[in-house]
Amino acid sequence: LRQQYSYVRSVISGGSVNLFKPDIVTKLELTTIASRIGEIEKKTLGEIRVTISRRRLWKERKLSLHEIAMQHFFAQGMNKTKAKTGVLLFINVKERAFHIIADEGIHAKVSQEFWNTLAATMSQHFKQQKFCDGICTVLSEIGVVLEKEFPAIGGDTNELSNDVIIS
Repeated sequence: LRQQYSYVRSVISGGSVNLFKPDIVTKLELTTIASRIGEIEKKTLGEIRVTISRRRLWKERKLSLHEIAMQHFFAQGMNKTKAKTGVLLFINVKERAFHIIADEGIHAKVSQEFWNTLAATMSQHFKQQKFCDGICTVLSEIGVVLEKEFPAIGGDTNELSNDVIIS
């Protein structure tokens, strides 16, 4: 049986404008993002991760960005959450692109239109070089949907770290 995942890919175009700096968020902003994830996860069964990849690794050169994002999704154990409610925001700095991937539990309940809207929102923030704001805004929107569709229940534990992964 093939698992279903929701995903959306967006490429940020900006002509000659340097949309991405080597480090698109500060250490304080990384803490802000991790705190936002923690706040959201207290209200839902969902598990959210953010991965910021500065560039492709040599071994990834022949893979699509979607394949790389899916590798991160599986490597971080996001497909192993109890309710199949993992969401990954995967950002590739050098390629000016990101993927949002949601596990099959979410895929069954959330429309593709929702993910497309999130991608547009994040793209708009990124074009204005408001990276932390864009990530936190999208996390909050994901949180609203997760809280509605997958509210927290007694005994729920934080299955995955809330820290942002930088690679």
